[in-house]
Amino acid sequence: MNPVISIFSVTAILSWVLITVSFLLPQTSPNSEKLSPYECGFDPMGSARLPFSMRFFLVAILFLLFDLEIALLLPIPWGDQLLNPTQTFSWAASIIVLLTLGLVYEWIQGGLEWAE
Repeated sequence: MNPVISIFSVTAILSWVLITVSFLLPQTSPNSEKLSPYECGFDPMGSARLPFSMRFFLVAILFLLFDLEIALLLPIPWGDQLLNPTQTFSWAASIIVLLTLGLVYEWIQGGLEWAE
């Protein structure tokens, strides 16, 4: 059998099995919380002018910062193919140390505590 045809057939069969299982397994039990149009925790019938907590924005910005910094570490597995892999790993280690120091600083300052 042609390898391309066999890959396509295995992919099609696996996709069909996963789609079928995803339709058969979930147990849906709708309630008032699930049927609510908002999932942010605010009352949908209340005022739209409620202020957001500054902690919410701080946690969101910290998440984005750490998420983007982790994206800098993605090329590390290919770093051993370079002429000087030690330099690549030292830069990656410096990024990890910088992230750890930033996390410790935020932890000490109390920026990660949701409620005071």
